[in-house]
Amino acid sequence: MSAALGPSATPVSPHTAGAMSKEAAEPIDPVKAAEELRARTVTEEVQEAVSVREKVQALVENIELAIVGKRETVKQILTGLLARGHVLIEDVPGVGKTTLARALAKSIDCEFRRIQFTPDLLPSDVVGVSVYDQRGADFKFHKGPLFANVILADEINRTTPRTQSALLEAMSDFQVSVDGVTHVLPAPFIVLATENPIEYAGTYPLPEAQLDRFLLRIAIGYPDRDSERAMLKSHRIAHPLESLNHVVTASEILQLQEVVRSVTVADALYDYILEIAAKTREPKCGLALGVSPRGCEMLLRASQAYAVIEGRKYVLPDDVKRLAMPVLGHRVIEKSRDAGGSRKAGEQILAEILEDVPVPI
Repeated sequence: MSAALGPSATPVSPHTAGAMSKEAAEPIDPVKAAEELRARTVTEEVQEAVSVREKVQALVENIELAIVGKRETVKQILTGLLARGHVLIEDVPGVGKTTLARALAKSIDCEFRRIQFTPDLLPSDVVGVSVYDQRGADFKFHKGPLFANVILADEINRTTPRTQSALLEAMSDFQVSVDGVTHVLPAPFIVLATENPIEYAGTYPLPEAQLDRFLLRIAIGYPDRDSERAMLKSHRIAHPLESLNHVVTASEILQLQEVVRSVTVADALYDYILEIAAKTREPKCGLALGVSPRGCEMLLRASQAYAVIEGRKYVLPDDVKRLAMPVLGHRVIEKSRDAGGSRKAGEQILAEILEDVPVPI
């Protein structure tokens, strides 16, 4: 056997050093390995950032097919969605409140429900009701229209406080309780409520506890001349909503909501938010009700969501200042304001506070 191998063909055991590959024999450079790992991590982060930016941009552009010339309003609605908050739209009829809600629902491939709030509407008409089943000899829960992803609570101040309060648990805990049984609402979930700021006859003003559940209070406003002309042309044959398709899925929205929580906030911005809140609580400022800790938290979360919409992973002072009024304006009360009266005086005081508090650089 050894003769057949020849003098130079020495058998080598697979367990000897001679059997090891060149790659396995080379020592691992820890510095080089760390650099390669860091490069892969950076690449993954860049790809994730690009993906997030593309999804948000696609959402904005798709909604703008139905709502022309209102990009900032669209961003505010998406801020509420990504921050897992709710939005109160206070504006006159006919400016596109329903269209905006429908466009949002169709853009994210989610179920949309419109609830027309009237004085005779009952809580069970919104949440659902348990009905006795004679065949099974038990009660079965029949879900109300609240069990959808995007809810348009149209003219929410035209129903009684009892029915208004049916939304409290849904908006704060994303669930409803009926007959002692808790039912989880679908995710994502957002309530877009509307109010007419002009006509108050026969309305029930929202109490402070209900208002505090809304992350943002916004107004759409009239479009400019060019935008309104473009809207008329686009509506000539058919409404753009009829051809609107979804650009992201519900699961992708949930992923974006998780991205919001990872957005970096500098310590100076925490102090900036707290300083604004502290100024509203001072007796000399003229406010009977200042910003609550929940209001501070909502402003922080909204700023993080707006940063994601702008394609950033960090919050800027301008984000906080831009969102301070829509987030905090409905959470403050001027001392001399009568019940159900205008909030303009409180908003004016808040605007003055925002100008006085130094913006961190």
